[in-house]
Amino acid sequence: MIRLFPWAARGSPPSAVERPLDVVAVHAEYADFVFRSLQRLGVRPPDLEDLSQEVFVVVHKRLHTFDTASPMQAWLFGICKNIVARHRQRAYVRRETTAIPPPETSSEGIQPTPEESLATKQARAELEELLRELDPVKCVVFVMFEIEQMGCEEIAKELGVPVGTVHSRLHKARKAFEKALARRQARLSRGRRR
Repeated sequence: MIRLFPWAARGSPPSAVERPLDVVAVHAEYADFVFRSLQRLGVRPPDLEDLSQEVFVVVHKRLHTFDTASPMQAWLFGICKNIVARHRQRAYVRRETTAIPPPETSSEGIQPTPEESLATKQARAELEELLRELDPVKCVVFVMFEIEQMGCEEIAKELGVPVGTVHSRLHKARKAFEKALARRQARLSRGRRR
C-alpha cells in the first residue's frame, strides 16, 4: 500500500480529515471521474478501458507525489490529459467495434426507423470529428457545458479549477468549435460543386 501522508510512516494517528490513500481507495472513489474525463477528452469507446487502466498505473507510480493541498480530480485530470495526448501521438485509432450497440429508442419507447438511426449515427460521427479538432482541455469544458448540460460552478469543482478558468476555456472552445464547423461546411460545399 502506498501511503500518501508523511505522518503515516512516523505512526502518528491521522485526524478525521486526513486519512491515508492508496491506489485502491483512489480507484474506488475516482474511477467514474477518470472514465468520464477520458470520454470528454475524445477517447473512442474501444480504448476507454485500456486508457483508464493506464491512468491508474500512473496513479500507482506517482501517488506519493500528489500534493494534498490541491483537489484529487485536478491531479487525475492532468494524468488523463497526458495519457490521451500520448495515445494520440501513438496513433492508436482503431476502427473496429467490440459489440453491436443496442437499438436506440425514443422517449416514448418507439424504435427509430433505419433512416433515423443512420442520421443519428452520422450526426454523432460528425460531432466527434469536430470535437477532435478542439484542444483537449477546452474540449472537456465544452462537452461538460454544452452536451452534458453542467453548470460552470459544477465544472469548476469537478476539474479543480476556478470558475473564471471554466468561463475562459468555454469561450475559447466555442470559438474553436465554430471555426471547425465553418471549415467542415466549406469542405462540404467545395465537394458538392465538383
